[in-house]
Amino acid sequence: MILTTLFALALASLAPTVSAQLDANGPIRYDLEHNVTTIVGTWSTGSKAVVTGSGFANPAQMTFTYPKTTGVSYSFSDDGFYEIARYRFNGNGWVHGRYTLNANGSITMTPFEDGYQQIQDPCAAVSNFIEPYPYREYYIGWRIFRDPTAGPKLHLFQFDGVPVAPQFLVSTTPNMLPTRNLRNTTTTVARRSTSSARDGLGPQLMTALVGATSLALMAMASLTL
Repeated sequence: MILTTLFALALASLAPTVSAQLDANGPIRYDLEHNVTTIVGTWSTGSKAVVTGSGFANPAQMTFTYPKTTGVSYSFSDDGFYEIARYRFNGNGWVHGRYTLNANGSITMTPFEDGYQQIQDPCAAVSNFIEPYPYREYYIGWRIFRDPTAGPKLHLFQFDGVPVAPQFLVSTTPNMLPTRNLRNTTTTVARRSTSSARDGLGPQLMTALVGATSLALMAMASLTL
């Protein structure tokens, strides 16, 4: 209960930040009020063990080189390209493409069609498999603060306003694989408002949510009879 309360308070403290970005009428401002630096570079969470680039993903083989600890890394170039590396216990993912910093403070990420993710679920019939990851991502806002110890710290906010784990600047030069399609694909890019906290689960998560919703509706109907 205490942790839940603290989390709610943290979200409440961040809400004005998101609202301020959504109300912005002009382009992104890079100043002390909005951001202490540009978003260009490579960012990583926690211990910074997960970093984008050739050390994490091999798109041609659809494989991963596993870091020592879990985490997430985002890279942004100054000419509109991005790359994301996600290493989690239940799902790993890699994707890259083009991003747009929208005037209202949001970010739209449109991937190339060569992204992929690994699903690991010991309770499923197939417990470990690789599948394409062609999903477009949308973040409602972002801010960069200066941590007194670690320096610039990137905060991304998912499409529903929930904050992503903060990332710290690893390099001002983005560490990225070539900014083009790196394997032959026939997948069509799907429109999806997604959050990095749920990425790595993909269609399985959506199926589970639909199933749970159906069961809940059936239970409510039986109570009214």
